[in-house]
Amino acid sequence: MKYSVSVLAALLLAGCASEPTSIVAGPTTARPIPPVPVATPANGAIYQAHTFRPVFEDRRGRLVGDIINVVITERTTANKNGTSSATRTGAVNVGIPGPLQGRFGPRIGTETDNNYADSAAQTASNAFTGTLGVTVVEVLPNGNLVVAGEKQVAMDKGTEFIRISGVVNPDTIGAGNSVPSTAIADARVEYRTNTHLDRAELTSMASRFFLSLLPF
Repeated sequence: MKYSVSVLAALLLAGCASEPTSIVAGPTTARPIPPVPVATPANGAIYQAHTFRPVFEDRRGRLVGDIINVVITERTTANKNGTSSATRTGAVNVGIPGPLQGRFGPRIGTETDNNYADSAAQTASNAFTGTLGVTVVEVLPNGNLVVAGEKQVAMDKGTEFIRISGVVNPDTIGAGNSVPSTAIADARVEYRTNTHLDRAELTSMASRFFLSLLPF
């Protein structure tokens, strides 16, 4: 029994050190689709239709494998207030039979009065800013781009994971091949870590659980 519990605890604590869960589903990158080779006649002209790109065109991601810069500007604020109150009043009168009136009196009465009031207020505010390069992983039939990307930053003994995915309208891609995160549909933006601080919290919870079961 002790051996099996120890093995289970070791597996649980080892899992705490793995990569954190993600809300971004699917691949976070894609390779460019290789072009289909087409035999073109060698006409000797400078202009070739299959390699032409306008000189003054701002290069923007539009094909699978292209990269787009996402400017993350996520800010959320939520306020919640609640108030409740209750009042209850009651009275009870009991008549005493004749032989007992001399001891208790003609009637016994009780009254109760309960008042209850409660109020609560909650405020949450979050801000997430930054820049992340994402890859076009799919081009939808209507021309919209499905993008996804991930950035991993290792600092000391922990790793930070920044992931984003969603659908981009090519018309919202501005100068510098960038698009704000607020213009991405079905956006999934997350910031996760697997630092020792997070693992210490989970380890403490697991330790309390096993110590509550085992007397040693």
